[in-house]
Amino acid sequence: MMDEKNGRIRELVNILNKASKAYYQDSTEIMSNFEYDRLYDELSELEKETGIILSNSPTVNVGYEVLSRLPKETHESPMLSLDKTKDVSALQDFLGDKSGIISWKLDGLTVVLTYNDGELIKAVTRGNGVVGEVITGNAKVFKNIPLKIAYKGELIIRGEAVIKYSDFERINAEITDGESKYKNPRNLCSGSVRQLNNEITSKRNVNFYAFALIKAADIDFHNSIAYQFEWLRQQGFDVVEHYTTDSAHVDERVHFFAEKIKEFELPSDGLVLMYDDIEYGNSLGTTSKFPRNGIAFKWQDETALTKLLHIEWSPSRTGLINPVAVFEPVELEGTTVSRASVHNISIMEELMLGIGDEIEVYKANMIIPQIAENKTRSGNITIPEYCPVCNGKTQIQNINGAKTLYCTNPECQSKKIKLYTHFVSRDAMNIDGLSEETLEKFIDKGYIHEFADIYKLDRYEDNIVNTKGFGRKSYDNLWASVNNSRNTNVIRLVYSLGILNVGLANAKLICKYFDYDIMKIRSAGIEELTEIEGVGAVIAGTFTDYFKSEKNNEALDNLLNELKLEEITKKSDDILKEKVFVITGKVNEFANRNALKEKIEELGGKVTGSVSSNTDYLINNDATSNSTKNKKAKELGVTVITENQFLDMISLD
Repeated sequence: MMDEKNGRIRELVNILNKASKAYYQDSTEIMSNFEYDRLYDELSELEKETGIILSNSPTVNVGYEVLSRLPKETHESPMLSLDKTKDVSALQDFLGDKSGIISWKLDGLTVVLTYNDGELIKAVTRGNGVVGEVITGNAKVFKNIPLKIAYKGELIIRGEAVIKYSDFERINAEITDGESKYKNPRNLCSGSVRQLNNEITSKRNVNFYAFALIKAADIDFHNSIAYQFEWLRQQGFDVVEHYTTDSAHVDERVHFFAEKIKEFELPSDGLVLMYDDIEYGNSLGTTSKFPRNGIAFKWQDETALTKLLHIEWSPSRTGLINPVAVFEPVELEGTTVSRASVHNISIMEELMLGIGDEIEVYKANMIIPQIAENKTRSGNITIPEYCPVCNGKTQIQNINGAKTLYCTNPECQSKKIKLYTHFVSRDAMNIDGLSEETLEKFIDKGYIHEFADIYKLDRYEDNIVNTKGFGRKSYDNLWASVNNSRNTNVIRLVYSLGILNVGLANAKLICKYFDYDIMKIRSAGIEELTEIEGVGAVIAGTFTDYFKSEKNNEALDNLLNELKLEEITKKSDDILKEKVFVITGKVNEFANRNALKEKIEELGGKVTGSVSSNTDYLINNDATSNSTKNKKAKELGVTVITENQFLDMISLD
């Protein structure tokens, strides 16, 4: 019996860590929040029962290591998660005879802001709770953040960066390729806040809501979080909506928030309850993971039982065929729902879905329909052997540990429409006027057989002008947009081809590595590609497979005849000329310090062993280190940079 429990603990740790990595690091979902919480609670109970807690258990670890190229920084104090409950009585028990502050638990990206002498000097993401990413430039373009405040001392606050639902819907509406649309505001916000180009952040309308004051000397806050919130508001910050409550009235406040969230503009996944008495809360200390001065309340999702009618198989441009559950309509959170994505075959099999099964459905965070549980578990779904669009053979593939279904027919009509929709999208060739519906019409009429044909649509001018829903003005606007897109660059071109697994970020990395030369890029081998940091074997394989196709190469040649590729300015090979560096501490992005030294020397710089007045930069990933070199650098005014800041310095982007 004990062996079974130990085995289940290991299984749950593995499942939950994979789900967390997918959600927080890869911005994807491999299971519903409902399912995650259920498995997490099961793990917690088993750990209490057995006394066994593995070192990599999600109950004792917070988040994942940051993997982006943004500079990293260690937080002054670790940012721990709050313990959580779905039971209002637990909130009452938590408060006891104390007064509390109840507020929204916003669902975005936690950011720490530091002000000095009245000016915003630093913004850092939560990261893994210990080390975050420096996003100061991006924070300065948040829509509601004060760049200057009246208080002149050092102020450190925490808050949530969020994107409103209206902006989320607007941004998604501008993305013509359904597969490229963002799944939820949190994923969009995470990608927006962590951009390397803050112009993109600015366009996304990110807002910041303060929820904790960490440091502000010489201010009497009357030992009250409510007073802190009011003081922050006076400094110009938007503060998370909050109310004072006690154990007798906390259920009323929960009901108030539950009603308000139905039309709330900001994404929220629950509430937070803190002791208003700051000293009392701090005196309680923390566990290894949770501070004891607060507790999170997660919504008790409204669920409904219904009958699964069938599984709809929905193809995409990459050939991926997504299972969508269609069930008898039910009312949830004030709306009627009858469909829910099942995401992949692995989740479908885990739920043992079958036609006619009684399933329990809910809206994740009161928004996204999901299947919580299958009561019947008949498992009688037959995975289609043929594509529902083209009748081509399907194939089950294992992608990142999840079983997925693909159409193997390269001529699949659904692939074509989705592929051309991707080609004309904003980050690709950016051609307005070619919606998915319009592309489908043009393909059906034989106007488009390959990418280059889009640049020859003038051959069908009269036909298009007389097409239903078109006209002279629509055609002229479309043709102007087509011609404008002829002037493009190799990054957009490579991304627009729709190569499996190659997103915009990968396209940038590959193009940069091959000096933005399309001929070098199309002839790249797997070994070369895997040398590029951020490009693994899977991407390298699909990339080279694409250019092994004679048809793909012919289509690219025809397309190149229609385009003018703009030159991307590259930085000089001696951009570090006459710069002197010293390296200390561990390196993360290079194989070792010697590899980093070789890169510096390759770009014209010089590396010495000790810090002196001639040193321009000390590279040290630990800014808080008390090493001799760090101290010496501070004494001499030598700039200390992280490894990622160095990479930004030499970046060709």
